[in-house]
Amino acid sequence: MAKKKKSNDAERTKKDGKRWVQNVKSVSTFPPQSLFTRDAKTIARAMASKKVSPKGIGSGIRMVQYFINRGGKGLSPARRAELEEAKRLLQEKARQSKSHGRKSRSEGGR
Repeated sequence: MAKKKKSNDAERTKKDGKRWVQNVKSVSTFPPQSLFTRDAKTIARAMASKKVSPKGIGSGIRMVQYFINRGGKGLSPARRAELEEAKRLLQEKARQSKSHGRKSRSEGGR
């Protein structure tokens, strides 16, 4: 008797290369419910908080990008634009905090 090869979701999605984001399941840290339906400034502020992104702003940026990917073609252009704006605000904040960190370190020793 020949054994049947078991096919699971991961193998199927790997073969066709689509919808990998559907299979991701994580319960580590997550934003408050319905956060992504709000304006960009509110999203950015919440995603930058230590409660939602304990590993830093980069983690918040990745969560916003993940939500955009998860929405796919079903995400309205207006909602996508708002999320992209939130991501841009987070990236700007990350750049600012990075440049402030360098400045204070170099000035601190002199």
